[in-house]
Order: sequence, then structure tokens, then C-alpha cells
Amino acid sequence: MEINLKSVLAECGFGFKKKFGQNFITDKNLLSSIVSLAGVESCDTVLEIGCGAGTLTRVLADKAEKVVAFEVDTDLKPVLERTLSDVKNVEIVFRDFLKADLKELERATGEYKVVANLPYYVTTPLITGILENSEKCKSLTVMVQEEVAERFCARENTPEYGAITAVIALRAKTEIVKRVPRTLFYPRPNVDSAVVKFTIEDGRITVKDPEFYKKTVHAAFAARRKTLENNLVNAFKLTREQAKQALSECRIPLNTRGETLSPESFARLSEEIAKIL
Repeated sequence: MEINLKSVLAECGFGFKKKFGQNFITDKNLLSSIVSLAGVESCDTVLEIGCGAGTLTRVLADKAEKVVAFEVDTDLKPVLERTLSDVKNVEIVFRDFLKADLKELERATGEYKVVANLPYYVTTPLITGILENSEKCKSLTVMVQEEVAERFCARENTPEYGAITAVIALRAKTEIVKRVPRTLFYPRPNVDSAVVKFTIEDGRITVKDPEFYKKTVHAAFAARRKTLENNLVNAFKLTREQAKQALSECRIPLNTRGETLSPESFARLSEEIAKIL
């Protein structure tokens, strides 16, 4: 079914709300490309977060067995009734996904893939929430602000590399699979975007205590201009000698800063600090 999105939005009297970061995709080639890059198959259940006007939802439904789509803006109900009127394998949930019970949702869906054009304001808490708490998610393929995508996929020793990068790396392999200019959205945002694919691989980095790993990572980036030694002393109340001992055991130079450590190095360091404590 051919849909003129601008006409449907006008006929439904829909007004865009800045607080929800509403920028819809209308380009058919881009929509198909996102679904293809996500590896959606006919046996898959797909979770879409922020379905907007349903343009991506339609393409997902054409490929997947089932789509569960969350949308926080109830003013989009009449729009979605129009744009998805002939689609039978989509369940729309008008609720803030960040307030949903993920375990309850996973009991109902079983294994699933996340595919979404994410509202920028929920990007980081949503992705980290799923990566840290999900038991059934196989992958996330999401459109995010290009600058954020660079941070998610950064390597150590680059300006973009930070705590969020190392925390994500504990459970997922990340890759920018497509860059998207702002001209392909309606209304047009002020920034370009990128599609990032997170492939979940449990055990990809071996750590005894994931929470202590995260604490070590956040400590290392607490003050980027300070050396790793100073940040560890401040965060864990270590003596100067204890901090030097942990770094020495991991063969990390004493004048090192946090952004030079790979996630694997953070894993080793977190275990050395745990031993000392």
C-alpha cells in the first residue's frame, strides 16, 4: 500500500513534538537497507522502539514473523491506524519503553532483535539498559546521532573513546553499518545520523565481576586529564603504592591515562584491583 506520509500526518492533524525527538524516515531505500543490515528473517520477532508514523514498522513487518512496536506519543494512534491498516503481524504498545518491565516483555516475546530509529534523548539509557539487563536480545540495529555512533564504536587512543564504549564492549561487538544524511528525515534534524549494529556475544570479554569492571572503567574516565593512577587512588581509596602495584601487575605504564586502555585491559585491571581490595 502506497502511503503519502505528509498527507496522512496533515489529515490526522498531527503536530511534531520536539521533546520526543520526532524525525521520521520516508526514504524507501533507506528503510529497506536498515532492515537488511539488521539481518531480519522470517522467523524473527523484532522489537521496535519509537515507531513514530510506522514507516520502518511496515518494512520490518514484511520481513519478520512479528513486530512489537513501542511508541510513547499517543497522538500518533490515528496516524498508525492509517499507515499500518493492512498489516496484521504488528503489536503497537503505547508506552515509554524505558518504564517497561524488560523481563516480563522477554517472557512474552522469547528471543528477539531490536531495530529502531531511536529518539536521540533516549539513546544511551535505552541501549545500556538492554545490554545490561536483557537475556533474550540477539542484536540491536539502531539509528542514532552520528556523533553518538562514533562514541559507541570508538577504539582506545581516540578522542571518541570513553566509559560508554568500554562498558558496551563487555557484551556487544559494535559496528557503524551505514551513515545517513539529515536530508533523509522528515522533518529534517540539525545533525547527521548513523546506523549502529550491536551484536551480543556473552562472554566476549572474560570478567569475574561485571559490576566491578564497570566501576573500574568509570573510575578511569572520571577525570580524563588525570593519570589512571590518580583516578584509581581517588575512586577506590587505594594508597599510591597499591595503585602502582595494580598497574604493574597488568604491565600498564604508570603515566597512562584511561583512554589508552582496551576493554580487555580494563578487565585485567579490574581483577587486580579487586584482589588488592
